[in-house]
Amino acid sequence: MAYAGAPFAGFAKQPGQLTVQGELEQALSLLFRRSVDVVCAGRTDAGVHARGQVVSFDVDRCELRDRTPYNLRRSLNALTCEGIAVRAVEERPRGFSARFDAQWREYKYFLATGDTPPVFTDRTAWYVGPNLDIAAMERGALHLIGEHDFKSFCMAASAVGKPTCRNVEEISIASEEILGEPHRVVTVRGNAFLHSMVRTIVGTLVMVGRGQRDADWVAEVLAARDRQAAGENAPACGLIFWSVGYLTCYDKRIGNFLRVRTRKGECHGDCREVGSARVRVHAAAA
Repeated sequence: MAYAGAPFAGFAKQPGQLTVQGELEQALSLLFRRSVDVVCAGRTDAGVHARGQVVSFDVDRCELRDRTPYNLRRSLNALTCEGIAVRAVEERPRGFSARFDAQWREYKYFLATGDTPPVFTDRTAWYVGPNLDIAAMERGALHLIGEHDFKSFCMAASAVGKPTCRNVEEISIASEEILGEPHRVVTVRGNAFLHSMVRTIVGTLVMVGRGQRDADWVAEVLAARDRQAAGENAPACGLIFWSVGYLTCYDKRIGNFLRVRTRKGECHGDCREVGSARVRVHAAAA
């Protein structure tokens, strides 16, 4: 599923606030005439967008008897507010979890780099101007690749008493023209992310790109394990939860694609890894 983050106080439901989870659960409860809880691949903060969010929820098989995935998708889009788009609904085996079965998550952060602020992407990009040293940012990003303690890159309150080690597989910076205006797109991919981790990484790298710090300073920030050592949080508007990866097995006995967790690479059937471009919302049948 996809959503524009601006109207929402984040994904996770909060009393008295408009949230993506609240909208989905309200729509599902109306459809199934009971309370329905959803699980997402990654909770986004207020103002953060999503292109490839994945959500799972449990239903009894009898509840799907008169509902095709196509009809369920149409109903969800009709019952949720503007700004939410359910791209697809697919059935998955009992026990599938959008969160715990995810192998990797990918975010993209959009930086507007023209001579003047962008006209068309002002709600989906952070205007930083044209003078970023991209090579220095890339050198700084290299310090963050691999498994590290990213305590310096998450909100201090959310790190108390919780593990803060994560594995970042990729940080890349690409040039892209969007609606005639120049942008730099920072792609960050890893197994999981801490609260505000991607935005803090981007804010820290932008300080390097502006010449306020050198590239090796990023390593010092990482080693400090202190949020005050890092740069500012990049604004929420530029961040998009882009995609999620799962292990997919084709079970020849039943002829269906199944998303399952495997241990030590074991898999029954022909395995391959795919992103969430093919899957947006999952209904895990009981």
